[in-house]
Amino acid sequence: MLAERFASLRTSGRRALVCYVTAGHPDRGASLALVQGIAEAGADVIELGVPFSDPVADGPVIQQSSQSALEAGMTLDGTLDVAAAARPGVPLVLFSYLNPVLAAGRDVLRRASDAGFSGILVTDLPVGADPEREQWIGDGPLAFVRLVAPTTPAVRMAEIARHGSGFVYLISRLGVTGARADLPPGLRETVERLRASCTLPICVGFGVSTPDQAVAVGSVADGVVVGSALVAAAAKSVDGAVGFVRDLRSALDG
Repeated sequence: MLAERFASLRTSGRRALVCYVTAGHPDRGASLALVQGIAEAGADVIELGVPFSDPVADGPVIQQSSQSALEAGMTLDGTLDVAAAARPGVPLVLFSYLNPVLAAGRDVLRRASDAGFSGILVTDLPVGADPEREQWIGDGPLAFVRLVAPTTPAVRMAEIARHGSGFVYLISRLGVTGARADLPPGLRETVERLRASCTLPICVGFGVSTPDQAVAVGSVADGVVVGSALVAAAAKSVDGAVGFVRDLRSALDG
C-alpha cells in the first residue's frame, strides 16, 4: 500500500504528507479520533508511534506524549488495536524502538499487518547492526522504512536504501526530534545526494513545524514528515491537530 500511495502521488505531481502521532496520546479515544481525523484532513501516510520508556531519539514533546500514553496503559498490542479500530484508509507505519517489537513475539509483524499496518520503522536498528533481526523484518509482510542521517556518506546511503522499502526517511538535522524555527542549510544538497544513491521516495522529517516549512521541504523531497508539532497540537485538542494537518495539506497542494 505504501508503494501504491507514492506511485499515485508521483503521477499526480503531489508531495506526500507523512504525519506522526503517538498511540494513546492524549488518550486512547483521542488517538483513535486523531488517526481518523488527520487521514480525512489529507495525511497520505500516518506513522503510529509505540510509546517507549526510553525514547532517546525523541525530543521533549514526543517524550512527554510517550510517558503519558504509557502511564495510561498503552502498549504495542494496544497500538495495533488502535490501528485496527481506526482503519483510516491511508497507509500506516508502525513506528517503534526495537525492544517493544521483540517483546511482542515472532508473530508481531503478521499481527501488525492484520491490524492494517503497511510498513514498520525501527528507530534504533541501523543497517548492519543486527543482520538476523533485520532479515526477519525485511522478509515480513511490512515495508521496512529505514532512516538516513544528513551526515551519511553516499556509499552508506546506497546500502541503507538497498535494505529498505516503502520510502527512505531522511533526518533533516542531527539531534532529537522537535519543532524548529527554520530548516537546516544544505538540505537540498543532502536530498540530492540521497536521490543519487537510491530509487525509493525520500521523505524528510525532524523539525518541520509550519506549512511554509512543509512547502520548502516539499520543493526538494517526495514527502514531508511532521511529528512534534502535530503531537503538541494534539495535546491541546484533536480538532486543532486535524486543522493543522488540513493547513499543511493545503499549503503543499498550493
